[in-house]
Amino acid sequence: MKEKFISQINLDLVFQSNDFSEFSNNFKDRKSKLIFESSFWEKVFLSWINIILKKDDYELPKFIFEKKSFSLGLQIISNQEIASINKKWMQKNGPTDVLSFPIFYDESSNDLDHIELGDIFISFEMALKQSYEYDHSVYKELLWLASHGFLHLLGWEHNSEFDLDNMLNFQEYLISRLD
Repeated sequence: MKEKFISQINLDLVFQSNDFSEFSNNFKDRKSKLIFESSFWEKVFLSWINIILKKDDYELPKFIFEKKSFSLGLQIISNQEIASINKKWMQKNGPTDVLSFPIFYDESSNDLDHIELGDIFISFEMALKQSYEYDHSVYKELLWLASHGFLHLLGWEHNSEFDLDNMLNFQEYLISRLD
């Protein structure tokens, strides 16, 4: 992979989280409480964007590599809310852990410096449950789910086992670069 110099990148993040204080009040470490802060997620997504833009040989739409300003939405919501979104937009019953709704662009958007990526919805209850199942922190699980949703916003698909493995490996790489 070749490295390239990246000038200043801007990110406009619309972040919302339900009140999960019944859970978050039990968090002992500061790191886990960060998942409810907009500034934390801004740093995470900016870091990931910079990692991706520095190497232009990923299987992503080429116009992404020419942008200087990005925006996206992230909401941490309840099982009930994500189940409703899942039913309405995906025609699937029940809650899921993460849903992404990318905004797809045509050739006419190439002239713009700014790109709206779309929205990510994460079920906090599913993230908490999965963090217990996989024996890691809710912090790590939310990063995992956010990275998965983020890659979908960038156009990454996993229509085969090979594609899914590549995506999951890349998620691990993105998360590891935050430490």
